[in-house]
Amino acid sequence: MDYGKSKIHIFFSYIMKYKRDFAIDMALSVLISAVDLAFPYATRWSLNNLLPRGAYKAFFAVMAALLASYIVRAVFQYLVVIVGHRMGTRVEADMRRDVFTHMQGLSFSFFDKNRTGVLLSHVTNDLFEIVELAHHGPEHLVTCTLSIVGSLVILSMINIRLTLLLALLLPACMVFSARQRIKMQKANIAVKQKTAQINAAIESGISGIRVSKAFANEREEERKFDEANEAFKKTKVSYYRAMGLFNGSVEATIGICQVFTIAFGGYLMMTGSLTLVDLITFTLYISVFVSPVRKLAQFMELYTQGAAGFSRFVSLMRTEPEITDSPSAVELDEVRGDISFRDVSFSYERGVPVLQGINLDIRHGERIALVGSSGEGKTTLCNLLLRFYDVTEGSVTLDGVDIRQIQQRSLREHIGIIQQDVFLFSGSIRENIRYGRPDATDVEVVEAAIRAGIHAEISKMPQGYDTVVGERGVMLSGGQKQRVSIARVFLKNPGILILDEATSSLDSITEKEISESLDVLSRGKTCLMIAHRLSTIKNADRVVVLEGGRIAESGTRAALLALNGRYASLERAQEIQTDGARC
Repeated sequence: MDYGKSKIHIFFSYIMKYKRDFAIDMALSVLISAVDLAFPYATRWSLNNLLPRGAYKAFFAVMAALLASYIVRAVFQYLVVIVGHRMGTRVEADMRRDVFTHMQGLSFSFFDKNRTGVLLSHVTNDLFEIVELAHHGPEHLVTCTLSIVGSLVILSMINIRLTLLLALLLPACMVFSARQRIKMQKANIAVKQKTAQINAAIESGISGIRVSKAFANEREEERKFDEANEAFKKTKVSYYRAMGLFNGSVEATIGICQVFTIAFGGYLMMTGSLTLVDLITFTLYISVFVSPVRKLAQFMELYTQGAAGFSRFVSLMRTEPEITDSPSAVELDEVRGDISFRDVSFSYERGVPVLQGINLDIRHGERIALVGSSGEGKTTLCNLLLRFYDVTEGSVTLDGVDIRQIQQRSLREHIGIIQQDVFLFSGSIRENIRYGRPDATDVEVVEAAIRAGIHAEISKMPQGYDTVVGERGVMLSGGQKQRVSIARVFLKNPGILILDEATSSLDSITEKEISESLDVLSRGKTCLMIAHRLSTIKNADRVVVLEGGRIAESGTRAALLALNGRYASLERAQEIQTDGARC
């Protein structure tokens, strides 16, 4: 879908996917309006033509027909609710699928700037209100337009002067409604912003519940939530004030229309320009007239809520990923694993360099250790290889091809990453291992677990591979989570491997066991190891020391120790810390 087009075009593009339901909904709405319009006119005709002639059977036959028409109208109304909400649910599902798929394609930088709770609000609250507008909006517009226009046309045939009075009062009501609608829309946008903030506070509070409990900071989380909740409450009250003023003013306008009509109709009767039957007909049509005006008031509320949500939806859908595949991007069949960083510089924010002038060649099968203090750019360098971000200057090549000329999916399929902070999805162990290759068989999953050294532990669990790991793997130990993540990469079997502090949070025994699994995994693969604990990189072929966003030193561990430079000082510092810890 082209989200560059107007919002109204985008809105109806979703609805028109279900033309049949929409057509049925609109047709039934027209028939409902026709019944409402027919009743006063049929009543007037009966009072003027049947009763004076004593045609009582015909009179009651007409009344019976009108009664039947209202029963049919009730059936139509039932069908409108069923068909309309079915269409709305389908539209909501389509929008939710599109916005989720779109967010999956956005770059890391987008998620760096947007909180999860705010994005969740886009996929839940906003879409619900959009769907209410999608279902009731066109229906209300059709029924209201037909009822108002139809009433004015029929009334003009009865008495043009009284009809003109109503026609003059109606624009005044509409102008006032439009002004109040603008105020309501502004207030509703503010409500949505505060709702998103509440969702973000809830998401943060729940995700970090273990940290807040560990620090006994539940009160602090409650305070943050209360602040967001209080701001939401004030904004919501302001919105309801605007809505109350709008609805109250509409009701007052409707009452004024009724009083003016009766007063002017009474005057016309006094002058002999209007009969009692016509005045009764006018009062009946005022009821027909008033109902759509009230519906328009409801529509204004629906519109303000739905339009605000739809604006945020379209804004999100118009957000383009900063990193895209070029039209000439190629797909990789095989990867040898020769990597080259040429004059690479990178900044997350303009004017704040993280990496500067990086030149680094990595040969196929070579194990490179990236070391240095925190914030020196080690993880950033690996993120550039994965193309989570694009270089600000320079280039990164894989097997001689600039990675910007490789399809992102294809590039990442050939790179495996194991991080310190392992993320497991809330499912079974089998599902989490199979995430490395979704089409893998159960036998292949077990083989990957055996190679990662976790099969024996899984087999001892009551549910085996069907054991549910809990939110972020909370039901497993740190070592078990790490092994599951390793099994996932074993199953993927990529040509390039990134180990980002993969064992630094584990105890020494578990670290030794997992290091052995990682050694098996990395054989024959190009491997980049990010490490603060220097004891984990003794098997590295080369050590690259980053300092100030630049390569300060590069060489074998032995050569760097002999150089007695930055790397040697890092090892000495860790030895001192280790000795101090033993004391």
